[in-house]
Amino acid sequence: MQKALTYIITKLFGLYINILGYISPKKATKLAYRFFSEPRSGRLVKEQLPDVLQQAHAEMVTHGDFIFPMYTWEGNDNKVLLVHGWESNASRWEELITHLKRSGSTIIALDAPAHGLSSGIEFNIPRYAEFIDVVVKKFRPNYMVGHSVGGATILYYQSHYTNDAIEKMVVLGAPCDLNTLLTNYAGMLNLNSNAFLLLKNHFFERFRIKADEFSGSLFASKIKVKGLLAHDLNDTVVSYSEGKKIAEAWPAAEFITTKGLGHSMHDEKLYNRIYSFLFDK
Repeated sequence: MQKALTYIITKLFGLYINILGYISPKKATKLAYRFFSEPRSGRLVKEQLPDVLQQAHAEMVTHGDFIFPMYTWEGNDNKVLLVHGWESNASRWEELITHLKRSGSTIIALDAPAHGLSSGIEFNIPRYAEFIDVVVKKFRPNYMVGHSVGGATILYYQSHYTNDAIEKMVVLGAPCDLNTLLTNYAGMLNLNSNAFLLLKNHFFERFRIKADEFSGSLFASKIKVKGLLAHDLNDTVVSYSEGKKIAEAWPAAEFITTKGLGHSMHDEKLYNRIYSFLFDK
């Protein structure tokens, strides 16, 4: 019953945007973009942090008009930066952190814009990359691990910022093309061609991003460091084909196909493989 109600509400919302697109294009664009960019879960309450985050040293960082938390599990001079995905937060790394601690490394994680304890209501990859750059400049991590949109963000980051401190990258279940995300979003709401074009134009006007050119495969093609990519055949959130496109464009990356892990990619065997990739010489 709840699923049916959600489906009906979603389609009615899309119909409203379609109609508004002809009457007031600016309002329609603002509404469509806000629904696309505003996460509806993944927030945390400071007084009720998950145990794994309570065990870390937490620091609130100011970046322009934004504030975001940076969590550090102290260790040796080897440093690993963990970058979570959409509607999640730094606590999603709890299982992987347990594995990484065996290496004695210092582990760092952050909350994305509008996630966890970070300020704001809007998420976008360029701003997330700015947050990452603040952390990278402070810690100069050797390795970065990103899941889902976090994986797409570290691809964007390393292709645009090209930080020479980064030696290896791990990307799990990442989407490749912004155009695919927008197309899926438009399909979910049944947006017509006019509303879809308004949304695409918004990305260019605000971020100077052409949706057809904002691609993980394009970002990956510019990355020289070693990579480990993993994507699950049964991922119903981000298609397996998205991972393959990134892998084909990144010559220095190894591509692992998993089955039965879904989008979360939580798995003992996979985490051991990540450990070996990062720390075995």
